[in-house]
Amino acid sequence: MMAAVRRSWEQVSLYLPVLLMALLALGSWWLVRNAPTVSRPVAERPVLHEPDYTMLHFMVKDFDAKGRMQSEIRGDRGDHYPDTDTMEIQQVDLRGFAPDGTKTTATARKGISNSDASEVQLWGNAVVVRQPLPPRTALKFEGEFLHAWTQEERVRSHLPVVLTRGEDRFTSDKLEYDNVSQVVQMQGRVRGSLQPGRVAP
Repeated sequence: MMAAVRRSWEQVSLYLPVLLMALLALGSWWLVRNAPTVSRPVAERPVLHEPDYTMLHFMVKDFDAKGRMQSEIRGDRGDHYPDTDTMEIQQVDLRGFAPDGTKTTATARKGISNSDASEVQLWGNAVVVRQPLPPRTALKFEGEFLHAWTQEERVRSHLPVVLTRGEDRFTSDKLEYDNVSQVVQMQGRVRGSLQPGRVAP
């Protein structure tokens, strides 16, 4: 009887490693099947050029670290675009103040301003006036498009512009004005009218 039991055990022990390997394979398959899957990284949605908020009949003021007003923007409607951090304004009315006290005003039917109004593009009856402290004379730029940098005191246009200083008047097809370097570049058909006793800008 004992011999028969021993033979049976020897036969079972021959197949024991195979049974253990089968159990391990089955357990591994079950773990893989029931393990939580790694979440795939979510692709960031592209930022569309769509406004994230709109203001109606608004006024926005920007101040420097010392509390001095740097700019003021008013408009009938303003749409903010987060992809470019710009504000598109209908009937824009802007005032910018340089550290030396020079005041720059700009108006147009439509304007696009950066976040601090230091760069503004103006379309439709665009007018930019740079008003320095007396006794210096104001400069006035008029055209269908003007690109103004209020802090850098520059104005540019690739379309016809009228430049007025006091009673002197100049027209050109293109214009680039830099107050820091005191240079006005006028291109295309340039015409000027100087009044006696006045010096051209």
